[in-house]
Amino acid sequence: YASGFEVGTPLERRAGFDLVGRDGATLSEYWADGMRSLHGVHVHGFPNAFFVQTAQGANFIANYPHNLSDAAKTIAATVRHARETGARVVEVTKEAEDKWVSLILSGPGLMIGSQDCTPGYYNNEGQDRGPVAKSYGGYPMGPSAYFHYIEAWRQSGKFEGLVFG
Repeated sequence: YASGFEVGTPLERRAGFDLVGRDGATLSEYWADGMRSLHGVHVHGFPNAFFVQTAQGANFIANYPHNLSDAAKTIAATVRHARETGARVVEVTKEAEDKWVSLILSGPGLMIGSQDCTPGYYNNEGQDRGPVAKSYGGYPMGPSAYFHYIEAWRQSGKFEGLVFG
């Protein structure tokens, strides 16, 4: 793309590095069989790493920046809580991540770009995406329900699924 906007390539290529978590695991290795997170923001084994993107959250909606703004609110609330409690490390539990991924996989997956549409970016040039792609889907009840869910999660102040230490 002439604008420099690169899409559809691995995260480590776009970022210019492969994130290394606990015990030397890389994010590309951890996500080799599909994305794993809590709310699309927190990843087990990668403490203090926060992701601002659309997968496993509201996913694609007409107002793309709304996804990014909402992820930023979640991260800000998490960091604020860590500071207020004196925590230096924030990490999602494996159990919470597993539960969230199961919820995402129970849904329809990516809801754009059917294989029978004209080949292009949104439908992998008309090719089957395979099982890994479903892990990049959104909240099964839809974007509006996700925004209500995550707002309630933030407002509760419990930060269920995260460990602060």
